[in-house]
Amino acid sequence: MQKYDPSNPDGLNQSLENAISGNGVPVLSRRYTIPARCGAAVRLDAGQCLTITNPSGWQVCDFWAFKASDLGEFMSMEHVHTDLLSVSPKVGDRLVSNLRNPLLSLTQDSSPGVHDTLIASCDWNRYKQLGCTEYHDNCADNLRQALLAIGQKAPHVPAPFNLWMNVPIKADGALDWEPPVSKPGETITFQAEMSVYAVMSACPQDITPVNGSEGKPATLEFVVHDG
Repeated sequence: MQKYDPSNPDGLNQSLENAISGNGVPVLSRRYTIPARCGAAVRLDAGQCLTITNPSGWQVCDFWAFKASDLGEFMSMEHVHTDLLSVSPKVGDRLVSNLRNPLLSLTQDSSPGVHDTLIASCDWNRYKQLGCTEYHDNCADNLRQALLAIGQKAPHVPAPFNLWMNVPIKADGALDWEPPVSKPGETITFQAEMSVYAVMSACPQDITPVNGSEGKPATLEFVVHDG
């Protein structure tokens, strides 16, 4: 049996060829597009801001951040929960790493603020469970490919901050899949507290309604600018 390698994708798509630059450094204020079902990585220096736009309104973005000088330190949702005593980050909140250091701050959100911090990124095994018999694009592989495309390797596939994903928690603790409540063109902005690689995946989920009731994955856009 082949040893598990967290950086090795189960399949490939455009993400591996879609890097914004060879090292992930962006042109400031340039708007970049992430194709539907694909991922992209970008390097942020401390103090720089990343604004992500949801042109369709229904597209979920799986979002990760890794310390640029040591990818073994990454944004950790379980540590964020402890730091905030909440499962719902809000404007003004900081997002901490698995070593409890602030990586990013959430500085702006034009949406109603419905995002998810509980659900793991989709992967090939998840789509097998959903009945797929042929390879399906997935966020875990988009993360891996996006980092490989800029010369980095994912040491782990952390639980993502699922932007615009609507997973309501019922009174009995049960979870449900619901379409996003965001509207076309809504944005969210993060400011880097240290140099990080931010990774975004335009989630390919088209079986459950997390990307809208019609299940049609769409593009995302982002821009890096001074804080």
